[in-house]
Amino acid sequence: MTPDQTEIVALCKGVKVPHSRFLTKTRLARIKAERYEHVEIAGALTVVRAGDRVLELGAGIGIVGAVTAKNAAPEAVLAFEANPDLIPHIRALYRVNGLEGIIALRNQVLISGPDRPDTMTFHRRKSFLGSSLIDPPSANTRPVEVPTAEYRATAEEFQPNVLIMDIEGGELDFLKHADLSGIRALVVEFHPKVYGKLGMQACKGILREAGFARLEGPSTRMVWACTRSEERAGRFATPPRPDGGWSHGIRTLSNAVVQAPQTRQKFTPSGVVDQNGTDRPEAAVWHGKRRANEPFTMPQRVAEEVPGTWLWGGTLWSYFAHFIVESSGRLWALDHLEQPPDGILYIHRRQSQDAELNYFQKAFFAALGIDLPIRVVADSARVERLIVPGQGFGLGDIVAGTPAFRDFIHARFGRHIAPEGREKLYISRSQLGPNRGKLLGEDRIEQELAAQGYEIFHPQRHDMPTQIARYKAARKIVASEGSALHAFAFVGRAEQSVALIPRRRSQATAHIISHLESFTGTSPTVLNVLREVWQPLSSKRKRLSVGEPDLPLLQAGLVQAGFIEAGPVWTKLSQSDVHNSDVHNALGRGFEATGATLLPG
Repeated sequence: MTPDQTEIVALCKGVKVPHSRFLTKTRLARIKAERYEHVEIAGALTVVRAGDRVLELGAGIGIVGAVTAKNAAPEAVLAFEANPDLIPHIRALYRVNGLEGIIALRNQVLISGPDRPDTMTFHRRKSFLGSSLIDPPSANTRPVEVPTAEYRATAEEFQPNVLIMDIEGGELDFLKHADLSGIRALVVEFHPKVYGKLGMQACKGILREAGFARLEGPSTRMVWACTRSEERAGRFATPPRPDGGWSHGIRTLSNAVVQAPQTRQKFTPSGVVDQNGTDRPEAAVWHGKRRANEPFTMPQRVAEEVPGTWLWGGTLWSYFAHFIVESSGRLWALDHLEQPPDGILYIHRRQSQDAELNYFQKAFFAALGIDLPIRVVADSARVERLIVPGQGFGLGDIVAGTPAFRDFIHARFGRHIAPEGREKLYISRSQLGPNRGKLLGEDRIEQELAAQGYEIFHPQRHDMPTQIARYKAARKIVASEGSALHAFAFVGRAEQSVALIPRRRSQATAHIISHLESFTGTSPTVLNVLREVWQPLSSKRKRLSVGEPDLPLLQAGLVQAGFIEAGPVWTKLSQSDVHNSDVHNALGRGFEATGATLLPG
């Protein structure tokens, strides 16, 4: 009997099931008893509401999607099934139930991760339930190449708010990379036989972190039905990701209203609303996993009108470390516009911030070849046309940068500046002053490295072109951990060797490492050699921490990694050295030892 014939052999929750060679006696009995995929069906009927848009990954023989469409009244269902043998049978089921106008079916593998291939090998087994992208070594399978599709593009086109997923173990990789923005509810079957107990825990952890809560009634250990609040489900309610999602998009708003912060708080009402006063969360800056520009109410009277077309730059920081990382993240769009904008529009980081660009901000824009006007909104402004790119760089996972942002930086930053300087460079913090974190005894490190042929470089004493020239010329770079390494990462190359000396315990170090790895293509040598960390009594801010290094341990690490030649053992910092050092004298009695260490292992 062919799939076109419509002999009905079973009924499941109002869905007619036509004959199919895939319906064994056991499977058919379970369908009639409403036991086939009953947990997934119960989950779907619990979470899907009238008018929802459902994305189904792993349609199987089509029953789960058909029962959902027949009973829950979604607006539309888009089903993906990788097994080409099942496609005609699924279509026959949809047809006899009159669901062809509700459910669309695609014979593709939906990929959420980077480097998507055009096709993937799907391994068909005698039982379709065991068929998957994974080829078991002991199984007799029939491989077939199946075309792929990009999840981000599919989600933007279809706009789903419910996801149903049974993809035989592929859910772990999918969830690792998928931007679940817009998804309010999700039903997923886990397959720990494929990726183990830890893989299942990882899947559940991703869902919990995204705000999903497991529903006890329809859920089991192996199948979760889960939901989250409409606020968390917002399409831009998750942090920007380097590998997909809203960080890659560009949107243009007409008559948008821009609001600058009116307080000195880090997280404050500010950002962009559209002409109707609706929050535009894609215009917000994210600090790690938290949105810094919180929703605001559109002011009754807007302070200024801005005619023309402007690129949204986001928040303009006056502090170098944050400026270079958080005020640059949307500039990539300049290389993706048909026509250049009239300028770049920012809002102040804090109320009462100077309206003029400072010297390093001007130098940074110049190094990128940007000569457009930079306008900073101090209060509120209505903008005739505002181009809003996604945040392609910043703090958190996005510090790795989107491909478009990395391409923009590599093509532009300091491209006309020739390398100039020694092949060995030490980037020091010793002359930054007492209110900037550093290493105790850094003058001793400078002396030892200078004896090994290193230039001792203080970036703040040089203009941006000189800094770039030094960073390009050096083959070996040793650096006290700090924001200068963010600037280096923009021009660094894989053949350069970098040794990083942390001066504190901080997530900022991980951000620097991720930035270096993603932009230069190589990993730095991280020398954890702190035997003590000093902290001001008046502040717990880690950027003010002062690290006390174990100098012999630092020397050994540099020798082992090939940055210096072996020689007489460097002398440890004594208590006298610590208390008599220029740094400690500057710290005075307002600092105390925390007892924290940062050592190998």
